Amino acid sequence: MDRKRLTAIIGGSAGNLVEWYDWYAYSALTIYFAASFFPKGDPTAQLLGAAAIFAVGFLMRPIGAYVMGIYADRQGRKAGLTLSVALMCGGSLMIALAPTYAQVGNLAPGILVVARMIQGLSVGGEYGASSTYLSEMATRNNRGFWSSFQYVTLIGGQLVALAVLLLLQGLLSEAELNSWGWRIPFAIGAALALVVYLLRRRLAETAAFDALAADRPTSTAARLWREHRREFLIIVAISGGTSGAFYAFTTYMQKFLVNTSGFGKQSATEIMTAALIVFMLVQPLWGALSDRIGRKPLLMFAGFGGMIVAVPIFSELAVTKSASAAFALVLVPLVIIAAYNSIAAVFKAELFPPHIRSLGVSLPYAIGNAALGGTAEYVALWFKKEGLESGFYWYIAGLLAVSTAGFLMLPETKRTSLIVED
Repeated sequence: MDRKRLTAIIGGSAGNLVEWYDWYAYSALTIYFAASFFPKGDPTAQLLGAAAIFAVGFLMRPIGAYVMGIYADRQGRKAGLTLSVALMCGGSLMIALAPTYAQVGNLAPGILVVARMIQGLSVGGEYGASSTYLSEMATRNNRGFWSSFQYVTLIGGQLVALAVLLLLQGLLSEAELNSWGWRIPFAIGAALALVVYLLRRRLAETAAFDALAADRPTSTAARLWREHRREFLIIVAISGGTSGAFYAFTTYMQKFLVNTSGFGKQSATEIMTAALIVFMLVQPLWGALSDRIGRKPLLMFAGFGGMIVAVPIFSELAVTKSASAAFALVLVPLVIIAAYNSIAAVFKAELFPPHIRSLGVSLPYAIGNAALGGTAEYVALWFKKEGLESGFYWYIAGLLAVSTAGFLMLPETKRTSLIVED
């Protein structure tokens, strides 16, 4: 791989990390700031309120995917990446400076909603633009490996958010974190997003976009639906199920370990940080394997494997009191679903022609993600509040069954890829 292409992949990946750091900081800090934005009372009820706003951000992602998917198909992948990180900067800054419920009453959660809407627009556009950019920049024989760095940096963003939280937990008291310390990660995120904005303005454009003719077909949602309906529906189904599982096993798991298993907040954060490091490191291994044996075997392993282990893993985690046992248990579903996450960018990009690729990757993904991914945490807390927590375990298994049905309907995209540039 030439130096220019490698630099572009590294630059695009670094921006993706910052985008997802900002997105995940909200979830990582919820246990500290939920009480600042909602009336005092039952902690589970406060977490439910914050989780509902988390879901609102997901509802904005299809809009961001639609607007910026078209933008990236028409103006370039680089332009889409630059716009998405600028929006994330604004959303994070709003949260860092937001007044509390005690200061402005119901206006406080309203401001939080607007900030998450902006972040939702940003991430909705980021996924399609970065998936397309990394997949188009990678060489043909190593496309699975290089595109896996989308999820390396996505998980890396979550890890950085957790690392910042661990640092603050060591430097500040719990009272200080609850009062004002939770604002610091959002301020850091806004500053990093500004740096990435300047970096992304210097990225090279992909050869696939540069090769498009001036009279190419226009990228629109109507054209996507008319010409690629089957692929659209399959990606919606796949993305909904896998996103629900992903957020259940990553972002919600931290709260599960505190609220159900009984671990302290810091212990839960340490367990998830260690597990996510392993989760991140296995992504390129799965991606490289897909370059040798194809995408579909990995997808089938992730679908059937995740479906089988969901209920027993959650059931055992609910009663374990050992941090090492919890760490080992969390790793099981994470390593299994990594087989999907590692190639999520590339197999979707390989399904669509370049003039509509960014929209084709981002819009159906965002719809499925908003419907079942963004609501996973809320559904989990609802089951718990109703005294039916084990129902959530079966819910996740059911979501993965839906995704597995979608995997069965896919072609082997390594052989049929519509990314023709090398």
